[in-house]
Amino acid sequence: MHLDHVGVATDDAAALAGLFTDLLDAGVAHEEEFDGMGVVFIETDGSYLELLEPLEAEGAIARYLDRNGPGIHHLAFETDDVAAALDRARDLDLDLIDEEPRPGAWGHEVAFLHPASTGGVLVEFVEH
Repeated sequence: MHLDHVGVATDDAAALAGLFTDLLDAGVAHEEEFDGMGVVFIETDGSYLELLEPLEAEGAIARYLDRNGPGIHHLAFETDDVAAALDRARDLDLDLIDEEPRPGAWGHEVAFLHPASTGGVLVEFVEH
């Protein structure tokens, strides 16, 4: 696996995208609205920053921002097989948020591990 992207929670994805595209001399690779969020991916030489802006007051990113404020939300690792990655996590007795892969941004299959069992880091597996 390799690092696919770093998810960043923000109240204003467009403004943060402008800052990072200027700072990193990078481009926006993809934008979409998905699961109550505005999502912007900025490409950084094979990996991405995923900027997550809540579009609903009760969504996961809105709750995260209320608790923690803006900043790094999760680390995502690319895998060829999310189901197998989940099986490996189960074998390691890690707590899963997703028991099975589910649809994610860009139409990829994803699954999350609970940060309580990964050193406080929300980990996402993403299958391309």
